[in-house]
Amino acid sequence: MSHINFLLDRFSAEPNKIAVVLRGISISYGTLSQEVFDQIEWLASKNIQPGDAVILRGDYSPLAISLLLALIEMRCILIPLTPDAFNTLRDSFGEVAPSWVIDVTGSIPILEPVEIFNTPTLYEIIRRRNVPGLVLFTSGSSGKPKAVVHDFSKLLEKFHVVRQAMITLNFLLFDHWGGLNTLLHCLSNLCLIVVPERRTPDHICELIECFKIELLPTTPSFLNMLLISKAYIGRNLDSLKLITYGAEPMPESTLRGARKIFPKVEFRQTYGMIELGVMRTKSRSADSLWVKLGGEGYSTRVVDGILQIRADAAMLGYLNSDSPFTDDGYLITGDLVETDGEWFRILGRQSDIINVGGQKVYPAEVEAILLECPGVADAVVYGESNPILGKVVCANLILDVHAEESIVRQALRELCKEKMQAYMSPVKIKFVQEIAQTNRLKRSRAKA
Repeated sequence: MSHINFLLDRFSAEPNKIAVVLRGISISYGTLSQEVFDQIEWLASKNIQPGDAVILRGDYSPLAISLLLALIEMRCILIPLTPDAFNTLRDSFGEVAPSWVIDVTGSIPILEPVEIFNTPTLYEIIRRRNVPGLVLFTSGSSGKPKAVVHDFSKLLEKFHVVRQAMITLNFLLFDHWGGLNTLLHCLSNLCLIVVPERRTPDHICELIECFKIELLPTTPSFLNMLLISKAYIGRNLDSLKLITYGAEPMPESTLRGARKIFPKVEFRQTYGMIELGVMRTKSRSADSLWVKLGGEGYSTRVVDGILQIRADAAMLGYLNSDSPFTDDGYLITGDLVETDGEWFRILGRQSDIINVGGQKVYPAEVEAILLECPGVADAVVYGESNPILGKVVCANLILDVHAEESIVRQALRELCKEKMQAYMSPVKIKFVQEIAQTNRLKRSRAKA
């Protein structure tokens, strides 16, 4: 059974249409289709077998995309890793038991066999099903990154449905489901995919203007960086029709600021997890953080304030951790939510809660208030140990270019007194030059 024929059939229908642009070089859907066949032949010549676990080391490129599709077609267990992730996770390779590493950082693939000493039980399930597999790593925000194993055929099912084609900037990462989801959506709808060389506001705005980008999938952190940088000034970004955002809570001030810059653009909150895939969502209104979650193949419920989701495309399990599923098949997401009928508002991760003397503090809620302060460009809130209260609230802030620290500190004291309970107010505020995008996903590192 072919798992990508539906893609190749669509490619052949419009072979001259441009598929991918990277560093000014483009490749058509017809050429991409031929390269997939060439890569299948090359993999077979190297004796790569169905069910083999293969690390694909690289980033978005025509070569990486053609090999990714070829490995799916050959029913291999695909483990995509960016070069940085490859180096960071090297110590975990024994757990994922790869048979091969294919490096696609250059112009030709470099194949390296790997000696394996164990075969994970979850791999045996994939092999018995005779389907492709996918292994992705969680962010490790609450400890060691978990290796998530999917039956890839389940994740591919939704891409059989034809949807609107949009010129897309594939901002999200190659080894995260958000990035792969965007890639597969674009390929299945014959979109023009523009790959950034850097994920800086200046470069992203340059690409939007140059290629008339219509869809930008991104994160709240990047949108805030864009607001701080003002890289949009002097650029014609009128082509943008849709900005999707997810992966972390969106501060209301950031959404307001982004909508002011792009008043004609639709902003759509997304919700997805590596363990479940990306769900279809609907925002209550353009300026609202309340969303409906679900759609075909998904059901949701809230237990003790924690969102639980059952999905047809849910992972098979973790290679290196216990199952997070309930007895009736719901994944305990760890996301705290508020509900209003069928609407949800994502408050943040349960693991991010700062317990101050028994009182719960949601970092995203405090960040949203701090960002209302004139002179504050960005904020990340985290907890530090305290011998009396257990934890106290701390914050790293970036000042606006012309703001004075002493004036902002006074304004913050007044704002916190007005809008926060005393236990929520940061006891330590540090002004920094930079806040990494990953800090909101890994808050324990924010104080570094």
